[in-house]
Amino acid sequence: MSWEVETGRRDGRVSTMSEAFGLIPPSANISTLIAGFRARGLSVKDLVVLQGSHTIGISHCSSFTNRIYNFTGKGDVDPTLDSECIPKLRGKCRSPADQTTVVEMDPGSFKTFDDGYFKLVAKRRALFQSDAAMLDDDETKAYVEKSLTAGSTFLKDFGESMVRMGRIGVLTGQAGEIRKVCYKIN
Repeated sequence: MSWEVETGRRDGRVSTMSEAFGLIPPSANISTLIAGFRARGLSVKDLVVLQGSHTIGISHCSSFTNRIYNFTGKGDVDPTLDSECIPKLRGKCRSPADQTTVVEMDPGSFKTFDDGYFKLVAKRRALFQSDAAMLDDDETKAYVEKSLTAGSTFLKDFGESMVRMGRIGVLTGQAGEIRKVCYKIN
């Protein structure tokens, strides 16, 4: 899989941690997800496709332990989560207050970019509420189901959505700079 990265993008000269808090949280429901993506100029399809990036990487338990320990504040579990995976997750995240333990987002292939994420979502085994929410909307659910078939266009779609996401908040004119070395200011 590959896509053309548009070059010449201007980067800001300052980054702050508070900018990260403006992102959509992993506890978001489908309405919040759709609204958040649309506000950034992205489609519902982009939402599902870009959520597919959860096929790689890890997450801190603190991003999802409410689903396995205290979903509604009454010591319950998220009823949309497959009951067979709850003991496994509790074995890894031993406390609702666990801030340090990490868990693979796509167990078995968390280092491989594949369609494994959609299999987990369909089986109701995805870690985040925002992942599970993909089944709460007809359009997002249809894409999840399509991604499980031989006719899946996920890899192609992902590249297209990444290009669109790269166009969010582009700086122009004198704002920011084109960096000589991408990870530090000039």
